Amino acid sequence: MKRSVNGRHAAFQGIFKAIALIPLAFIFAVAPIQAADSPVRIVVFGDSLAAGYGLLPADGFAVQLQKWADKEVEIDVTIENAGVSGDTTAGGLARLSWTLGDYPPDAVIVELGGNDALRGIDPKETQENLTKILSILKAADIEILLAGMLAPRNMGADYISEFEAVYPTLAEEFDVVYLPFFLEGVAGERDLNQADGIHPNPEGVKKIVTHMAPQMRELIERAEN
Repeated sequence: MKRSVNGRHAAFQGIFKAIALIPLAFIFAVAPIQAADSPVRIVVFGDSLAAGYGLLPADGFAVQLQKWADKEVEIDVTIENAGVSGDTTAGGLARLSWTLGDYPPDAVIVELGGNDALRGIDPKETQENLTKILSILKAADIEILLAGMLAPRNMGADYISEFEAVYPTLAEEFDVVYLPFFLEGVAGERDLNQADGIHPNPEGVKKIVTHMAPQMRELIERAEN
């Protein structure tokens, strides 16, 4: 499932600009305790890319992912949005227990790290935070889809190499479902992004959802068993 990122379009450098500057916008629904026949609950836990910044609610990632699940998955699946614009891995770690609440979901999509790279945070710190996040989820018997990110191309070869090694390393260590790059096929594509050139537009989000369908099917299968 791993893919090389060498030679990626230089526009990836701009993907992370302004994400950390966007005001916090948080949408989170607390679901009731599940019965045995209740839907598989999946929480999208990430930054503005997960939160649906700049989009109408109906066009956001969690909503489009729900539409995909309703159409393509045979069992009942409920997707919940726990994205916070501007969040870092440290911010995600700080709010994780509160987000999970008293009735943890069956699975979590972890989409964090872009703001760490933008701010030049030491990849070791990013890895440490993600390690703690994944450890908490594993301890709660929650299935995980880890979405990888790329570092801005102006950070230098050493930083890029170290940062981008974090995700496959953790995916293997924790045996989680792994999506190498959340914005695969969308980053740098003018027609698939909003005017800022950073955040996906509705068509871009649709492409992300389509691209990650195999990983979603695996995640749901794990969560169901």
